[in-house]
Amino acid sequence: MNKPKRVSLKDVAHLAGVSYQTVSKVLNGQAHVTAETVARVQEAARQLAYKPHHSARNLRTQRSRMIGYSWSSTETEQPNHILHMFLTSMVSEAELAGYHLLPFPYREGQDQVTGYRELIDAGRVDGFVISSVGYDDPRAAFLAERDFPFVAFGRSSPHDNFPYVDVDGMRGLQLATEHLIARGHRRIAILAWPESSRTGNDRLTGYLEALRAAQLEVDPDLIAHGEWKYEFGYAATQRWLAAPLEQRPTGIVAVSDIMAIGALQAGQAQGLTIGRDLAVVGFDDVPLAGYLQPGLSSIRQPIREAGRKCVEVLIDAMDHPGQAAQHVLLPP
Repeated sequence: MNKPKRVSLKDVAHLAGVSYQTVSKVLNGQAHVTAETVARVQEAARQLAYKPHHSARNLRTQRSRMIGYSWSSTETEQPNHILHMFLTSMVSEAELAGYHLLPFPYREGQDQVTGYRELIDAGRVDGFVISSVGYDDPRAAFLAERDFPFVAFGRSSPHDNFPYVDVDGMRGLQLATEHLIARGHRRIAILAWPESSRTGNDRLTGYLEALRAAQLEVDPDLIAHGEWKYEFGYAATQRWLAAPLEQRPTGIVAVSDIMAIGALQAGQAQGLTIGRDLAVVGFDDVPLAGYLQPGLSSIRQPIREAGRKCVEVLIDAMDHPGQAAQHVLLPP
């Protein structure tokens, strides 16, 4: 049986009534033509179900069409819904642009850059998305020194000169805290991440700014630093609720929904009515939050938009080397 003829650029060009060079440039986003011509080419490609021949293109451009990404694994009993949405969004956006995501193991400490070096030297990837960005992140420093394309999901310092996409976590915790203040709460606690977490410290700053703006005292006893876990949120809330009534918080904000769920259920275990006796607000708006009873109030993180934007910014950096680094801060 004969294989069906592969649709070529010339087939698309013939249907659209333009040159095949114009088709190539339009589909690669490099053409300087009218919007009507772009629409005509795209419609012809859609009608013919045209798919770019990546192996031939790779030989010409020396591109692998792969984007590298590594992340820290989470415990199996606590699936990371935010990571799943982030990955799904990146995979979809990369595919639309003719790329694929290449996951690889995350290493701790000084070995963090090893996987990046190996993939660059082997020519396996065209760029990287890095996440869980910390202070003076060694991966960002290494990739910047190698002048290799990457975008960070998160910031490393106030003066970053590399491309990044981030969610304004400081504003998010401000909103959460202001929400409780507006409802009359004056003793508001926070479930925060470890002090070494740059993202966690951004969110903590939002909480502190909201208290100061309302001229409320910052009580160090109402600030609990710990890991991104349900158990931490539950245990910290138990400690607060064991204090004399006048020292207990009436409201709790958390830098993640998983910790907030721990707080919510610790309050219920003490016989408190959530929303009346104890208010809890999380951050992320994970799907699970809507299935709780009562539902968890949460600050929505635009995580799908963040994943899409990371790929968009990276591909733009790869296509236009030497341009100024893009900095994208998404509102929660």
